Amino acid sequence: MSDATKTGTEAVEWLRAPALAQRAVPVTALVVAWSGAEPHRLGEVALIRDDGPAQMLGRGEGEPDGEPARLAFCRQRPNALVACPPIRGPAISHDQLLLRPTRAGLEIERVGRCPVLVNGSRADRGVIRPGDTLALKHQLVLFCTRRTAQMSALRSLEPSALQRFGEPDEHGMVGESPAAWDLRDQLAFAARSDRHVLLLGESGSGKELAAQAIHRLSRRRDASLVSRNAATFPPGIIDAELFGNVKDYPNPGMEARPGLIGEADGSTLFLDEIAELPAQLQAHLLRVLDGGGEYQCLGDARMRRADLRIIAATNRDPSEIKDDLLARLTLQVTVPGLGDRCEDVPLLLRHLMHHAAEQNSDIGERFFFEREDGHTEARIDPELIDVLLRHHHTHHVRELEGLLWQAIAQSPGNYVALTDGLRQQLVLEQLPAELEDELTGERIRACLERHDGKVSRAWRELGLKSRYALYRLMKKHGIAG
Repeated sequence: MSDATKTGTEAVEWLRAPALAQRAVPVTALVVAWSGAEPHRLGEVALIRDDGPAQMLGRGEGEPDGEPARLAFCRQRPNALVACPPIRGPAISHDQLLLRPTRAGLEIERVGRCPVLVNGSRADRGVIRPGDTLALKHQLVLFCTRRTAQMSALRSLEPSALQRFGEPDEHGMVGESPAAWDLRDQLAFAARSDRHVLLLGESGSGKELAAQAIHRLSRRRDASLVSRNAATFPPGIIDAELFGNVKDYPNPGMEARPGLIGEADGSTLFLDEIAELPAQLQAHLLRVLDGGGEYQCLGDARMRRADLRIIAATNRDPSEIKDDLLARLTLQVTVPGLGDRCEDVPLLLRHLMHHAAEQNSDIGERFFFEREDGHTEARIDPELIDVLLRHHHTHHVRELEGLLWQAIAQSPGNYVALTDGLRQQLVLEQLPAELEDELTGERIRACLERHDGKVSRAWRELGLKSRYALYRLMKKHGIAG
């Protein structure tokens, strides 16, 4: 073990304490969002206890001069916490930034030579909170969030399925955040159960990718997934689309069709936008969703059976789905939007850039370079990453991809840049003063109580743009996270 790794191991030893693991203690996390000298470190995290001592962020090995101890980074995953070497960067001082945990947030004080920016603005001292960005100019970008000292253990996902840190998994899903790992585990459980599933999530959050993952992890993986957006069914012939028809029905010369149900026999049928189906047509699915998979092909007097699993998805409230249909969609999985896993944005950008280069070789030649370890890396302006971390993405990954392509198209050099046109388009999250005054501590506590303390649900009810806005208000009112 190198001296650097040994130092990091000692610095994160407190995180492995059994009592902390059992209590799932919430801590402040600084996630590496960009590093000029070490681009491979995206997703690594420094975990800081609320009641912990001051720490020093700086370059190189060994402890800083005297107290406090050096801030340590690690790769955090379910069942694992791997210490990483200290950060590098030619303009980062050995003693660069002093960090002090406080009730209000994480106090910062610049002591080194590299300029410091908070949310894009120069700041030699100040307080950062969840949702803020902290940058060492042209060297490092960190994203501040909250997470537990140790992630929840995997219950259904096999450890052998874990991909390389920061890379897409076998289903194309990207992310190292707790929300991303919790989703993977829920999808693995749903795949093994063989029950019908309802995927919930906002438009662009990745529900189709989640459906594909369930199918590929299931016993039906050898058959092709059958997919259809329910909103695209032609009016008047939805039953024929679903259940098929026999030859010459309803008109002479009509070809026999198996319908989606027949086509998915032995496989999985993914019905996106299920809430768009009229209520009376939702009712037509009830019999086939029951244990026997019974249905009737149009024009056929006999009943047929299909051995299929249905995965439905909607971006609406589940109450808009017919009650008896909803009851048959036994498992419900919520696909988190970017507001619940902002720290994954840099990893998603890297993945989307590689995908763009595969589609267009000019992008690869212009915007990519080869790292020391032989992997290729995209040149992305840290200012663009900083802004996209704080942007409120209403259409999540789909919107992020669109913004990235705009940046690629508008960038004049060999870096994907935050151009003037894109800067004007992006609206950074700002909480209106009137809304902040309206959201009293009492109202926030009541909302959290209704949602069993789950911030991921409460922020939406309160009309906030992300969970990080709620975290700021919780800090302001002294509400424990």
